Amino acid sequence: MISGPGHRAPSHERWLLSYADFITLLFAFFAMMYAISSVDAEKLSTVSHALQVAFDDTSRGRSIASGAGLMPERGSRLVAGSDSSEVRAIVTRELESELAARRLDIVADHRGLVLSIPEAGLFPIGTDEISPEARALIARVAAMLANVPNPVRVEGHTDDLPIHTARFRSNWDLSAARASRVIEVMIEGGGIDARRLSAAGYAEFRPRVLNTSPDTRKQNRRVDVVILNDATALTEEPASMGQP
Repeated sequence: MISGPGHRAPSHERWLLSYADFITLLFAFFAMMYAISSVDAEKLSTVSHALQVAFDDTSRGRSIASGAGLMPERGSRLVAGSDSSEVRAIVTRELESELAARRLDIVADHRGLVLSIPEAGLFPIGTDEISPEARALIARVAAMLANVPNPVRVEGHTDDLPIHTARFRSNWDLSAARASRVIEVMIEGGGIDARRLSAAGYAEFRPRVLNTSPDTRKQNRRVDVVILNDATALTEEPASMGQP
């Protein structure tokens, strides 16, 4: 067909406009997916808490949403990314004499607040038998933890010297048994809710310092009581933790 003087021939490249729009939207989609692939733990925890409050229809949820009752019922939770100064103040106040006597060490890391108890303050070498003095120390720690509602993980650690006895075939067995013994004393002597507790044995594979001498090995033989912050609890603990 021959077009008249006032007519333009139809364009056969209009599809390029739709194609360009599609490619632009596809690029924007993948850019967004890349941007959210690196999750900020603090922001995730904050958003998660906000969503829980928003969809909580209980009286407590409505109270929090309205700005009232922002403090937890007991103690203060360790929030991811915070300096945990308030919780550390509670620990320091309640366990002042133990910290001063170096029966306990305290340090904050990405997991939360760590109370480290040296082997010498808990167990004879190569055993999981807790002395009466150590039981009193663990009961004091458990009583302090009653004021801090965070979940708690008890971790057993050894040095790199292998062990093989009638009771323990390896450092794995020994470290796990020690963590379990400490938890038993916490429940029996400190009255702490067992649902808040978990045990882990790491053998010699998470040392504080290199195992190069008797002194450094002594530092690595320990039990760590880790007061987990919200980010660690959300990613590592069961979703039903603390629920009846």
